[in-house]
Amino acid sequence: MLVLSACGSKSDNSANGGANTAANNGRNAAANEPAKEKVVKDAMGHDVTIPAEPKRILASYLEDQIVTLGEKPVAQWSVANGTQDYLAPQLKDVPTIGWDLPVENVLSFTPDLIVIGSESAVQKGLYEQYAKIAPTYVLGDKVNNDWREALKTIGGLLNKGDEADKAIADYDAKAADTKAKLATAIDKQSVAVLWLVAKNFYIVDETKSAGAVLYKDLGLTPPNLVTEIPEKTKATWNPVAMEKLAELTADHIILVNSDKSDAAETLKNPVWQNIPAVKNKHVYEVPASSSWLYSGKIAGERMMDDAIKLLVK
Repeated sequence: MLVLSACGSKSDNSANGGANTAANNGRNAAANEPAKEKVVKDAMGHDVTIPAEPKRILASYLEDQIVTLGEKPVAQWSVANGTQDYLAPQLKDVPTIGWDLPVENVLSFTPDLIVIGSESAVQKGLYEQYAKIAPTYVLGDKVNNDWREALKTIGGLLNKGDEADKAIADYDAKAADTKAKLATAIDKQSVAVLWLVAKNFYIVDETKSAGAVLYKDLGLTPPNLVTEIPEKTKATWNPVAMEKLAELTADHIILVNSDKSDAAETLKNPVWQNIPAVKNKHVYEVPASSSWLYSGKIAGERMMDDAIKLLVK
């Protein structure tokens, strides 16, 4: 995040702080003490001076966490074809900023705190440029890939540790209730989440995004193609050739359709039509504007609601 020259954010190259250190620093920012400026170390070893009460927070692609903590960001993440539509009610009237955070655009929003998810987003001198604008805190991939840890860390930065803990407790309670209902409805039947975009299929990893919600939080059974994803090539969404889809044994498929009406031709393919879940009419389509491509408390709770509607008959 950017550091005002008056605050001075400095990089400590000898620091061995990583994702765990960053998360601990954030969590240990005493939420119950009177708000005051504090210095914390981020995942890249930067000592970052956090304002006592940040008011203009820029946390691109971390809006779920920001909203969960009762804050509204100064700008919201966007790509050419849209924003995180599932957050539209909470982010109404919040202007957009490009996913790659152009420095000039960041400057135009005059943030007083910048939170970056991944180390890769601030390479080639970008961190230093952001840090001249406002205090800049990097969560690091380990924390960024776990919305609970990201929420706790950001909660610590914003003196909202208690709010973060309560949000996670509320989520876990909802997950337990949803898990029980799904266990009664479909027992050990397997569920796959596929994403169709530009006529290509992707399947979600069991530890991230929708996979973490379904298989970890809700205890649903992952199908063969999920458990067979090679460890070395795992991504949140993994490409699956149509020929490979012929091997999918999932009892149910949740299909995130980014191709909209153009998907009709792809879904007429005989290989797709012969997948057991398709033949049994156990395919449930959700729009790409839903929360299924994202991660966070709000995203996960929306997925739970959808899972009940789609799988509990």
